[in-house]
Amino acid sequence: MLTLYHCNGSRSMRSLWLLHEMGIEFELKELTFSMEGLRTPEYLAISPLGRVPCLVDNGVSVFESGAIAQYLGEHYDPEGELHRPVGHPERTEWLIWLHYAETMAVHGASLVQQKVFIAREERSPVVQKLESRRLEKSLEVVDRHLADRDYLLKSGFSTVDTNVGYSVHLAKGFVSLEPFANVVKYYERLAARPAFKKAAASVPLDEQAPAEAKRK
Repeated sequence: MLTLYHCNGSRSMRSLWLLHEMGIEFELKELTFSMEGLRTPEYLAISPLGRVPCLVDNGVSVFESGAIAQYLGEHYDPEGELHRPVGHPERTEWLIWLHYAETMAVHGASLVQQKVFIAREERSPVVQKLESRRLEKSLEVVDRHLADRDYLLKSGFSTVDTNVGYSVHLAKGFVSLEPFANVVKYYERLAARPAFKKAAASVPLDEQAPAEAKRK
């Protein structure tokens, strides 16, 4: 059986959402978003940086959400319902958006650090403004791309929508989506999906952060 290591409110929601979309049976191991929860010797033996998500399949550990998405597609979606295998006409576009999701998320992660893990007196307004603007620019790209389609690929919903969709889900906590009409409609479509609702039923990051990271 597949096992997914996951923290509520983290980017491992991507992998959890995808597993629900694929209808695959799996075991969910929920970890606390803390040094104590993620840096145990047992977990470090599975995920060397002690981060989530991490997928274990018959003794094989796969970390990085993009790699997990590709692994699940290649091993559990051979017909390409959500995956786009080598030789598929949408393969290149699928790969681009699969990795673009992390370009977006890195700006969101920087803002999470500022909001959650850095003491209030040490936070940087300059960094917050810069990363917010970068996040908005990345949303502009998605908004333009969605002008003639409902999902990132013209053929319809796919793995890349779980990865980019999570990045949009993260972004809305820091910047307004209102200037991006196509993104707003896109997010509404994603949020209406039953698999999204299952994966998103989680505790926000700022409620899980270790006490020392939430100093006022």
